[in-house]
Amino acid sequence: MLEKKFIEVYDKFKIQFFRKVFEKVRERDGSLSAMEALSLDIIRALGEPTVGQFADFLNISQSNATYKVNNLIKKGYLVRQNSATDRREYHLVLSDKFYRYSELLTSYELTVVDRMKKRFSGEEIEKLNEMLTVISDELMPECE
Repeated sequence: MLEKKFIEVYDKFKIQFFRKVFEKVRERDGSLSAMEALSLDIIRALGEPTVGQFADFLNISQSNATYKVNNLIKKGYLVRQNSATDRREYHLVLSDKFYRYSELLTSYELTVVDRMKKRFSGEEIEKLNEMLTVISDELMPECE
């Protein structure tokens, strides 16, 4: 029962996200492809990774990752930022343009959270928050 409901909720979030991605993606010069939109979401989730970290996470070559990153920089969704510890290394930082685009993609998640706050008690929301924290921090080590 838990497995089925968890997958059902996850699938609904995923499908809504993909719907928004394809709704926003347009085939015109300078627009994002669906793969680029997903790449940006991965970079966001990784939290300012290096190109190497991005490549390793996706299990793709460094040159392939560099190609994807350069296209996203050219389109204005990413910027390179030199590392504070090693000036030869740089991190991928999402631009303001990305955050304006991203707000359109995350609006559904925020809508569901608002609905949850109206539907459940403060204690239930607090317990759910605790459970989600444990799931994220402890039960998903592959995603670090």
